[in-house]
Amino acid sequence: MQKKSGFSRRLPDLVTEELVSALSKNTTYEFKELFDVVYERLKERNAASGGEEMLRLRSYEKLQGLVQRGLVTKTGKKYKGKSAALQAAQAAAAAALAAPPVKA
Repeated sequence: MQKKSGFSRRLPDLVTEELVSALSKNTTYEFKELFDVVYERLKERNAASGGEEMLRLRSYEKLQGLVQRGLVTKTGKKYKGKSAALQAAQAAAAAALAAPPVKA
C-alpha cells in the first residue's frame, strides 16, 4: 500500500477555464490576442495574481496542453478550439471537481 504524502490542491484551474471559454467560440486567435482576452477576464474575476508575465507563461503552457490533447488546433501561429471537444472536457473537469476526494 502506497502512502501519499504531500498536499493535493483541488481548486478550479481558472486559467484553463478562461482559455476554454474563449476558444469555445468559433474564433481564431493568435496567442497575444488570446492572452489579452484571458487576462482581462481574469482581472474581472480578481484572479490575475502572480504578475502578467508569469500568467502569460502559465497560459501558454496550458494552451499547449490543450493542443496536445487534441482540443485545440494550431495552424501556423493561430489557435482555434474544437467547441464540442472543449465542452466535453470542461464538463468532465467540473464533474471531477464535484466528486468527493478518494481516501486511501
